[in-house]
Formats: sequence, structure tokens, C-alpha cells
Amino acid sequence: MTDTLTFWGTGDSMGVPRVYCPCDICSEARTTGRNRRFRSSAILNAGGEPLLIDCGPDWRAQMERFGLRFIEHALITHAHFDHIGGLPEWADACRWLRRKGHLYAPRDVLDTLRQQFPWLENHIIYHDNAVGMEWNGWSIRPWKVCHGKNGYSYAYRFDRPAFDLAPYAWAYCSDAINLSREESAPLFGLQLLVLGTNFYKEDADKKTRSVYDMVEALELLEEVKPARTLFTHLSHGVDIASEYGLPCSVSLAETGMQIPLE
Repeated sequence: MTDTLTFWGTGDSMGVPRVYCPCDICSEARTTGRNRRFRSSAILNAGGEPLLIDCGPDWRAQMERFGLRFIEHALITHAHFDHIGGLPEWADACRWLRRKGHLYAPRDVLDTLRQQFPWLENHIIYHDNAVGMEWNGWSIRPWKVCHGKNGYSYAYRFDRPAFDLAPYAWAYCSDAINLSREESAPLFGLQLLVLGTNFYKEDADKKTRSVYDMVEALELLEEVKPARTLFTHLSHGVDIASEYGLPCSVSLAETGMQIPLE
């Protein structure tokens, strides 16, 4: 069985459509819906067992869309609402089903969750993965990345060593900007990079921003050279039907897109 990555959400912190917005992209999202975007999250299915990456406020709608009644394991990148807003609903599912969830994140993220949602540990077991973790054949390592005006978040690198299957390395870096050489070092040697880009070209002062735009991201890709890149965390400034002149190895992620990790 091939391990896969499935995109559950590809939107930025506000999602698409914006409730107030009549722009062409939001209007399309309300009709044919190709630009409709839940907040960014994904599922790694390894060995037949799913690992949710981030649990944002669209978690319930995402579970319904993909026909799931329970999920047991979740990996969290950072404690911002668009990445953790679904945790109370997940905990409620654990309570009603009398099953424990397992949440994996570095200690500082777990400490923030304890402050924001002190009751979650009644139903969800926390695991500090700051030094890395193993998951059904994958070695998973977090590292801090610059999140601009929002401080920092964590990216994750996933490595599958060469045993019975071919080696494979990929990374999930949804919320980052202006990475230093040290912060970008784990992005070298990847078969797949999932990278957050809010806009094609964002006009706001870089000091006020927190996520790459595509133009800046392409400069990063020239340096780290992943075999394939998928842009996620897309705002209502991005039209999924537009190509933006991206290289053939770079494309925009869409909800439901499934990527074989081989």
C-alpha cells in the first residue's frame, strides 16, 4: 500500500470565500467552488493509519466532507487559531466516543494549548515531539521557522529510510517567511515540499507579513531545489484556475488532492 498525503484544506487564516467579499475569486468559491478553501490541513496516511496535520476551525466540515467519524492522531505546527481551532470539537468527539486522541507537538506548543484549552487533556493525550518522532515507517522532525510578524511556527520534515521501499523525503511548511539559512537547511534534498504562499505577489510591507508570496517562494525553491512543490495556505487573492507562470514542478494544492509518497 502506497503512503499518501491528502489535502484537507488549502486556505489561509480566514479561508475562502471571505464572507464580506464580492471579488471574482470569492464569488467563484460560492458557486462552482473550485476556489473554496478550508483552513490549511492535511492527512498523512501511512500503513493505513491517518495522521492529521493541524486541526483548524473547519475540522468538523472537513471530517464530514471526507466521511470520517473519528480520528485518533494529530500533528500540530503551531498554536494559532487557524491551526488549532478544531481541537475542542475533536476533544468532544473523544469524550462522546470514549476514545482518547493523541496530539503531537513541541513542548512550547503544548504549553500554549494548556493555557488556551485547559480541559483538552481530559480527552486528548499530549506528546512532546521536539526531538522528533516515528510514525509507521516515517521519521518526523520539527524545527522552528520564521513566521514574520506572528513570531514563529514549526515546519516538519518527513523521511522514509531505504529499507523495503525507496527512500523519500518531504516537508510541510505552511506558515513561514524570510527563512534564514539555518531555517531552510532541512528543505534540501526533498522529493516534495508543501509550502504556504498567501498571494502571487503581496504588496504589503514585508515587515507586516507572516507568509511567503509565490514570487518570494520561487526564490527559495531556486535555493533548496525540491523535486516537486505544492503551494498551500492560499488567500482569496489566488485563483486556482490561473497558472501564474509557475515552473512545471510547482503547482497549487486543492482540497481533496491526494499525493502518493513514492
